[in-house]
Amino acid sequence: MMTATILPRVFVLKAREQDIRLSDPSGAFSPEQVMDFYSGTYPILTTAKIEGPEITGDEMQYRFITTLGTKG
Repeated sequence: MMTATILPRVFVLKAREQDIRLSDPSGAFSPEQVMDFYSGTYPILTTAKIEGPEITGDEMQYRFITTLGTKG
């Protein structure tokens, strides 16, 4: 028999060559709203883009991609 489960969402921000895992503040938030929620703590998120979701293991991962420090 098959069972359906809802995978938890995890948001990942790469800062200073290190991945920072951010928990989902509310399942009712869209990924954009989650990014806005965390932008008070991580101001770099105000210019970030969202990649995902990617299913890894037993969770859905969204990545916040920043372009700070890249040229061209």
